[in-house]
Parts: sequence; C-alpha cells; structure tokens
Amino acid sequence: MSRVPVPALALLALALLLAASLVDAPWPEEQALQQFGTAGGVAYFLVAWRRWKASNAALLLFALFLALHVVGARWIYSYVPYDAWCEAALGFRPTQACGWERNHYDRFVHASYGVLATPLFAETARTWLAAARGRSIAVAVLLVIATSALYELGEWIVAFVAAPERADRYLGQQGDPWDAQKDMFLATAGACVTAVVLVARRSRS
Repeated sequence: MSRVPVPALALLALALLLAASLVDAPWPEEQALQQFGTAGGVAYFLVAWRRWKASNAALLLFALFLALHVVGARWIYSYVPYDAWCEAALGFRPTQACGWERNHYDRFVHASYGVLATPLFAETARTWLAAARGRSIAVAVLLVIATSALYELGEWIVAFVAAPERADRYLGQQGDPWDAQKDMFLATAGACVTAVVLVARRSRS
C-alpha cells in the first residue's frame, strides 16, 4: 500500500479546517470574500507541488500560512478571539498585557506570510526561472512585496465593488488609515528574516 504524500495530507487538513470554519460563521458573506485568497493560495500550492516539485518543507510552511488565513477569515480578522484562547490556555490576555488597542491577528498573519511563503517562492523561482539559489531568494522577497501590494489592492477593489456597504468591516482597518502600509511592511520584514535564514543555511552547505 503506497503512502499518502505529505502535501496531500496538508491539503486534507486544510480542507477540514476550512469546512470547520464555515460552521455557524458569524459573518458568512465577508468570510466568503476572504476565501478568494485561500483559493488562490491552494491553486499555487498545487502547481508548486505537482509541476515544480517543491519540497515538503516549503509546501508545509505555505500550508501553515493558509491555515492561519482560514482562521483569520472565519472572524474576518478583526475579531479573532486570541485573547480568550490565550487566557484559557496560558492565563493571560495579550491585549491587556501589551496595552494594545486593536486586534493584531491581521498583523501576525501578514508577517507570517513573509516568513512562511518565502521558502516556497524561492524554490519555485529557482525551478521556473532557472535562477541561482541566491537570486531565487531575492526574487522570493520581491514576490512577497509584490503579492502583498496586489492583495491590498485586490481587497480594496473587491470591498468596494462587491460589498461597498460592508467595506470597512471586510477591510479590517480598525480605524487605522495606514493599515495597508503596515501590513505590507510586516510581510516584507518577515520575508527578509526568512531570506537571511535561507542565505545562512546556504553558506553552511
């Protein structure tokens, strides 16, 4: 009996998480809009796995990012109850402990995008573009920057074309006029951190 490939198991787990996130969703219409990003991510995952033969490690990291996004989409990011989760598990509420005035789950996921997507971007750039390893890492960072900007633009367009009456809730700015810029910065910073790790690993090999 052949073993189930690791990427297939990751996709199955992601599908189960997505299905669970749809049960009694508090904002189903906004959540559906958020899942456009999930669909695009899964399509890229499949191409990277089947066509570009990406490594299991890079695919699993990217699947973890998609899982974080699915969780965020469930509560349209602004209302992810991480305070309640941390209090139940660890006995403290991050918002109170850090003096935050907003829900920072969206910031966490944007930074995670840079950290977790960069390895897969680097591997696919190396395969698709036949780029050297160092150059593929640079391309990966640029891809994170470009896709972060495109996502913010796409989010804005979808909000005002498909659901203008719910745009503020869908965009999740939480009163911050610089929300998009901060999100893009965090994604870029996360990508740079991972790039440094990848370069350091390369220098040791």
